[in-house]
Amino acid sequence: MKLWLTIGALSGFFAVALGAFGSHGLAHRVPPEQITTFEIGVRYHMYHALALFAVAWLASRDPSALVSTAGWAFVAGIVLFSGSLYFLGLTGSKALVLVTPLGGVAFMIGWLCLFAAGLKLPSAG
Repeated sequence: MKLWLTIGALSGFFAVALGAFGSHGLAHRVPPEQITTFEIGVRYHMYHALALFAVAWLASRDPSALVSTAGWAFVAGIVLFSGSLYFLGLTGSKALVLVTPLGGVAFMIGWLCLFAAGLKLPSAG
């Protein structure tokens, strides 16, 4: 649980910092479509920073390989999906464009693992 809480909190911090940089530091420096791309990276970064808190909660209730896989898949998605969009937004270069869908697949794997882990939890009541 501590690992996922720590990674989630640090990831949330960086999502906010990068969001502020995108809003204030990129204005008038890159074209609007690159800012939009950067903001999409920030949005998905924050969604999955919060998802890491769900991973931490599940890890505290029922640690399992599914929960750990979900956490690492979310981390991989943040790095690959959001990271490639940050790169594109900052540089305009499409050199990493093939990495973006891999990050999206990592996000989906994470959500499916959370789903499966949730099914394994005992029913309340």
